[in-house]
Amino acid sequence: MDFFKVFVEVFPSLLKGLGVTVQVTVISLTIACLLGMTACLMGMSKSWVLSGISKIYVWIIRGTPFIVQLFIVYFGIPQFIQQLGINFRLTSFQASAITLSLNAGAYLSEIFRGGIQAVPVGQMEAARSLGLSHGRAMIKVILPQALRICIPSLGNQFIITLKDSSLAATIALTEIVYMGKLYVGRTMQSFATYMIIGLMYLVIITILTKILNVIERRFAHGTEG
Repeated sequence: MDFFKVFVEVFPSLLKGLGVTVQVTVISLTIACLLGMTACLMGMSKSWVLSGISKIYVWIIRGTPFIVQLFIVYFGIPQFIQQLGINFRLTSFQASAITLSLNAGAYLSEIFRGGIQAVPVGQMEAARSLGLSHGRAMIKVILPQALRICIPSLGNQFIITLKDSSLAATIALTEIVYMGKLYVGRTMQSFATYMIIGLMYLVIITILTKILNVIERRFAHGTEG
C-alpha cells in the first residue's frame, strides 16, 4: 500500500483525533494557567502553609514522570475512592485533562515565579509609594511586566503540553496517536501512518510557534513604546 493511499484512508480518522488533541490541550492549558498562577502566588506568600503546599505540589509533579501521573489519576484515584464505598470513575478525556492541567500548572508556576522575580524591585516600591496596596500593585504593575518576560517560556510549555497529550493514547483517549494505532492495528501500515501523524504535529506546532512569535513581538514592541 503506497503512502498516498494510506494518507487518503487514515486522514479522516486522524483529523478527528487531532480535534480531540486540540480540545484537551486548550482546556488543560486554560486550567493550568490559573492553577500555575495560584501556585506561584501561594509559593511567594509569607504564609508557610500556603508556601509549603505550593512547593510540595511542584516538587511532586516535577519529580515524577507524566505517564505515572496519568495512570495514578485514571487508574489509581478511582480505585482508591471505590474502596471507600463510593462509585467513582473518570473518562479518559477527564483524566487526561486533569493530569495535563496538574502537570503544566506546576511548570507554569515556576515560569510565573521567575517572571515576577525578574521585575525590578523598584517597580513594587514605586507602586507602593503611589498609594497602591501590595495586592493592587502586584496586579496592575508587576504581573503585566512579568507576563511579558514569561512569553517565550510559556510558549515552550504550551508546545510541551500539546506533545504530552499524545501519551493519553495509553488510556484510550481517542486523540491523534490513538486513532493512528487503531488504523495500524487493522492494516499494519506503521511507517506511513506514524509519518503522517508526525507531519500533522509538525504543522500544528509550527503554526502555534508562529502565533506565539507574533504575540511576543507585539508585547516587545509595546514595551519599547
